[in-house]
Amino acid sequence: MADPLAVPLPDGRHLVVHEGGAPASEARLAVVWHHGSPQSGALFEPLTSAAAARGIRLISFGRPSYGGSSPNPGRNVGSVGRDVMVIADALELDAFAVMGASGGGPHALACAAALSDRVPAVATFASVAPFTTDIDWFAGMRAPAALHAAREGRDARARFAETDEFDRSQFVERDWAALEGPWKALGHDADTEGTKGPDGLIDDDVALVTPWGFELAAVGQPVLLVHGGADRVIPLAHGEFLLRELPNAELWQRPRDGHVSVLEAVPVALDWLLEVATERGP
Repeated sequence: MADPLAVPLPDGRHLVVHEGGAPASEARLAVVWHHGSPQSGALFEPLTSAAAARGIRLISFGRPSYGGSSPNPGRNVGSVGRDVMVIADALELDAFAVMGASGGGPHALACAAALSDRVPAVATFASVAPFTTDIDWFAGMRAPAALHAAREGRDARARFAETDEFDRSQFVERDWAALEGPWKALGHDADTEGTKGPDGLIDDDVALVTPWGFELAAVGQPVLLVHGGADRVIPLAHGEFLLRELPNAELWQRPRDGHVSVLEAVPVALDWLLEVATERGP
């Protein structure tokens, strides 16, 4: 993989960008990956090898306050569209698909809404839905206290972070097997990023439970929603809500998967992105 690149933004911030998968000169498709919370934005196995095997150029970046990227106080989910446009221009990406996991799912959707002329398709894993009273948004979450605090504002979420401890019961047995096996690097990255401070996670949580800054109806591209039926972090009801509200979505439910093990579907989701992007053309 190439060395990380610090991409400057017009407002004086910068984002740390990573590349992996197929080389740009050989790639059939570029995919921008939106990481979960908390993570650094670095790329790792088995994501990179799955992309390389399919001729996919993989790009990722640390969202503000993650992985060395500058903070962006008061950011909402939709603001990522402007950031990714700068990254795409810097890397000379005319068109690219987007993929996101967990807290990265809404950010992938935001890019599709903001850059509809450049993003042909979207895939998400265990994505959060916008906060709504149309469903019992917190139902089925094993440890929703952080998001409840975020609903009260950033200061309340920051106070909660001072005593917050990870609840291991959020992950089902298949999640732990994934973290001890093929997705070990993901767990290590999340642990390492978590020790660097809570600001990225605090800002993510507040952004997720407040208005996103765009409407789901603005995402007209094909969207693949992959969700585990046993997910105790972001329950399946979120995926079902997104399915109803997005104009052109399909839901792949994996009944036995939790929040992490659902990522085992990454290879077939990359196949789906490649097929749909090819059909839609430049």
